Amino acid sequence: MTPDPFFFVGAAICALSLVICVVAAATKTYPGDAAIVSVAAVELFLVAYGIGAAIRQAGGETLRGEPWEFWGYLATALILPVVAFWWAVLDKTRWSNAVLAAVPLTIFVMLFRMEQIWDGAPLS
Repeated sequence: MTPDPFFFVGAAICALSLVICVVAAATKTYPGDAAIVSVAAVELFLVAYGIGAAIRQAGGETLRGEPWEFWGYLATALILPVVAFWWAVLDKTRWSNAVLAAVPLTIFVMLFRMEQIWDGAPLS
């Protein structure tokens, strides 16, 4: 099965956010606005993704994997950017940028798994 457009959009947003956060970690000693905003963009994508998934399911489209697993991944993914944001606000060091950089990478992996659950694709 081919991934749906949500996956490609999410992958692009995560990749851009990762680059911004890594550059911020390499060049700044404090969390930069660009890194924080890029992680906020990842969060906004996840909200849109969740709304889209709910609409698709309400319209009769079914998940080929376990629904509880899909929604569990989404709920966890929604929490990560918020935690990283608060970390960046409270800890004004270079490590905050590294924490922000971990978010899009982690979200991409979770998005990949959610796509597998939705389409019933094998793990390999």
